[in-house]
Amino acid sequence: MITHSIEIDRTPEDVFAYLDQFDRHGEWQSNIVRATIETEGPVRVGTRVKEIRNIGGREQDTSFEVTEYEPPRKSSFRGVTGPVRPVGTVTVEPIGDGSKSKVSIEFDLVGYGIGKLFAPIARRQARKTTADTQSKLKTRLEAGV
Repeated sequence: MITHSIEIDRTPEDVFAYLDQFDRHGEWQSNIVRATIETEGPVRVGTRVKEIRNIGGREQDTSFEVTEYEPPRKSSFRGVTGPVRPVGTVTVEPIGDGSKSKVSIEFDLVGYGIGKLFAPIARRQARKTTADTQSKLKTRLEAGV
């Protein structure tokens, strides 16, 4: 399991609204090549996102589905394609008077078929990059995105 938290000088509503824009995740997750919301209407349980990431120099489909959705506090997801799929939750909690937020991510990478061999390697890589990714999220939000 991979877990990481960071404090961001923005309200939970602002943070969650930005996180809801899946097609903008590439702004702070450098390995995302593109992301497209495939489901019509607002984000909700069942929303599907087609996401292409550069993994090991190759573009791979890492599409996912929203499995739990409680704005502006919590969103869970699970991968729906590929041999290694993420399963996790992002929570956004107010700090103090609510003008700041604590953003926490907890996820695992689950291997299917041959992916069972690659999942431990993918987890190690994700542990290395998660803090940097959240730092980029913080920088973007605090810059006024």
